[in-house]
Amino acid sequence: MQIPDISTQTTKPVVADGIATDKRAGKYLVFQLGKEEFGAGVMKIREIMKMQEITTVPQTLPFVEGVINLRGRVIPVIDLRTKFGLERQEHTERTCIIVVRTQSPEGELPMGIIVDGVVEVLTLHSSDIEDTPDFGRGGTNPCLLGMAKIKGRVKILLDMDEVLSNQELQGISSMLQ
Repeated sequence: MQIPDISTQTTKPVVADGIATDKRAGKYLVFQLGKEEFGAGVMKIREIMKMQEITTVPQTLPFVEGVINLRGRVIPVIDLRTKFGLERQEHTERTCIIVVRTQSPEGELPMGIIVDGVVEVLTLHSSDIEDTPDFGRGGTNPCLLGMAKIKGRVKILLDMDEVLSNQELQGISSMLQ
């Protein structure tokens, strides 16, 4: 199955029947990494689980913590702090694994992501979401869908299919074969 190239697709509002809609609007699971809050579309979330023992796999990417057994299926687990270049932190009672559905070149790949804690589920409207600012790096970060302003705080909205590059996904997928 070929993954469509969304880099040229717009995240701007689409006008249908004279009403502007934003494809980014909808329900998001909000989680913490440090003091920052991130959101992932709930349709990408399979489940949330407490931290458990993770089996380390040698010679993997630095952000790959290893694998877990999820009801008889081996799934990779990544540390989102490490992937995003944040300082490592000891796990707490709030640290958990969010199992997400990502699309790899070979198809759907369930993956666990370690986060500092789950905050809430929010319904975001088009008016709550702004485009990601240009950070002067000569382009946009494809994993950022936008920024939501809710309750006086900014939530960074993630496209879970873009958090890992196709090359990283292929490497992780081949690790499981």
